[in-house]
Amino acid sequence: MKLSIYIPTRILLETETASITATGLNGSFGLRPHHIDFVSALVPGLLAYRPADEHADSEEKFVAVDRGILVKQGDEVRVSVRNAVADAPLEELSEVVEHRFADLGEYERKVQTAVARLEADFLRRFIEL
Repeated sequence: MKLSIYIPTRILLETETASITATGLNGSFGLRPHHIDFVSALVPGLLAYRPADEHADSEEKFVAVDRGILVKQGDEVRVSVRNAVADAPLEELSEVVEHRFADLGEYERKVQTAVARLEADFLRRFIEL
């Protein structure tokens, strides 16, 4: 399978893989060649893949991904995320997911709460008129 990971500014990764494991809204899932076509919303976490090469037991590699979408169609798996980090030790990638991507989620929750308060205040004042 060909794995492509896209972030808003560039293509982060393009590689041939033997298997892929990711985390969606309903939990972790795996993809292998000949898997049925598939679409999933991704949550912040680690995407794991095994490079396709002549050695069946090649070492698993990891990419820290933020929220996004994974689409498997035929032999291609495309992942589009807001942010991702590759080519770092597993410990660093885990830390990125826990801190940087989680912080963005917390910031978004605060923004949504503030917007909801503004909307509620607007509606309350509109009803008073």
